[in-house]
Amino acid sequence: MKLSLATAVLALTMPAISYAQDSAVTMNEKYPNTFSSGSANVSPFTQQSKRFNDWSISVGAGVPLMQSADLTSIKNGNGKNLFGYSAYVSIDKAITHAFGINLQYDRGETRQGWFNTKDAAPDATAIGARTQYDAISILGDINFSNLLRRVDNHSPYRWALHGYAGIGTIAYRAYQKDSKGQNLMTEIKPFQLGSMFMQTGAGLKFKVNRRIDIEGRLMYVVTGDDEFDGGGDKYSAVNRREEQVSDNFFNATLGLSLKLGKHESHLMWHDPLQEIYYKLDVLANKNQDIEVCKKGDADNDGVCDDWDRQLDTPAGARVDGAGVALDTDLDGVIDLYDKCVTVPGPVENNGCPVKKDNKETAVEVEKTLKDIYFNFNKATIRPESNPKLDLAASIIKENGGNYLLTGHTDIKGNAAYNLRLSKERAAAVVGALETRGVNDNVLKSRGVGSAEATIPASASDAERLADRKVTVRFIESSEWNSIQKKDYEDAPVKKATKKAPAKKKKK
Repeated sequence: MKLSLATAVLALTMPAISYAQDSAVTMNEKYPNTFSSGSANVSPFTQQSKRFNDWSISVGAGVPLMQSADLTSIKNGNGKNLFGYSAYVSIDKAITHAFGINLQYDRGETRQGWFNTKDAAPDATAIGARTQYDAISILGDINFSNLLRRVDNHSPYRWALHGYAGIGTIAYRAYQKDSKGQNLMTEIKPFQLGSMFMQTGAGLKFKVNRRIDIEGRLMYVVTGDDEFDGGGDKYSAVNRREEQVSDNFFNATLGLSLKLGKHESHLMWHDPLQEIYYKLDVLANKNQDIEVCKKGDADNDGVCDDWDRQLDTPAGARVDGAGVALDTDLDGVIDLYDKCVTVPGPVENNGCPVKKDNKETAVEVEKTLKDIYFNFNKATIRPESNPKLDLAASIIKENGGNYLLTGHTDIKGNAAYNLRLSKERAAAVVGALETRGVNDNVLKSRGVGSAEATIPASASDAERLADRKVTVRFIESSEWNSIQKKDYEDAPVKKATKKAPAKKKKK
């Protein structure tokens, strides 16, 4: 029982030891670093850099009351309250403004049972007891007033609520008195495993001045021992009255704290937020004459000449934060003078791209369409021709103009079939370009079959490839309207076939 209590309290009281102020030191002794709070004004934390006192000595006296035991101090037996006495002295160390550690010595005597052991037993059944104890403990001290202080509270404070919890060792002598007399029932020496105890509670401090505090405390002491109340052996008739295995008592005290050190203020009375708000208020109320645009703004672009990188910005031009006129398309012509703000172009053309001559465009498109491939004896364009069609469409869209696409075949084969096939293939190319965004009013098609073929039929297929092509010609507006969109009706044309020779009759 005592070991489990000691372990639990140790876990509660010791975690804030790691709260010690971060010195923000790096391996090369340079500041700031990645382990600092982010402030550029950091330095090693040393004894000389401390601004607050953090040591104090506390003394106090009070009244212990046995509360959870077989023999209690509060209205036990005949309904009377039995008051003992206690005193403590402690050395206190503040770790942060909200946490500290105290090494405390307690001495006292509890009185419990039916009557005060200083008096005679009122009858043969009455039992009285008293316990003299000495205890040494380590307490964790949490300053709730600093820990839970409102961020908008700018006022100083003189009252502070503290919480305490800790473990230690307790030595005691428990005496029991009845009608036969008084006897020593239990004696426990200090610093033994069975002498471990814990205590927890709260205190209210009042700051009298920079040196002295007054504090009222109420502590609850858990002895972990069923014989502390003077009931004797745990199997005695007295200790079998109640089922609890730990005799516990309250200890109400009133004490003084003497704060040590050369500084004006103690760390436990310092509120960091109050200091921050004070400095902010000082800065807010400080009159600072700041001269804006000391050198003026010569070009009236809204950026002071002190940091203007372009002091001669034209009137009306939009500028960036450095006072430089904006050039959205980065073509060297500022937006104020750029006729094509989002498309780069030369200065001589007011920032707009220069369109090519339409005849040159026709030659460029024709070169691009040179390697367009169709399925055999069909007007279906093969997939590997798509990149060429994409490029041709972009050239036409960029430069504009009206164009006539003419389909050609080689001289080999039926002339009528070749004519029809050339017309369908030219129209297929026009359709493919229009699906890529070319306006359907700027392209027309026709076919001439093998009429303009120059390679003889006896030549190889590779040589006759030069006659199988699509040519492109720019058409002036005056001539454009007289040309049909395409020069054939949408009807399938069958390839001409030769008649098979008649079979000879057998004689």
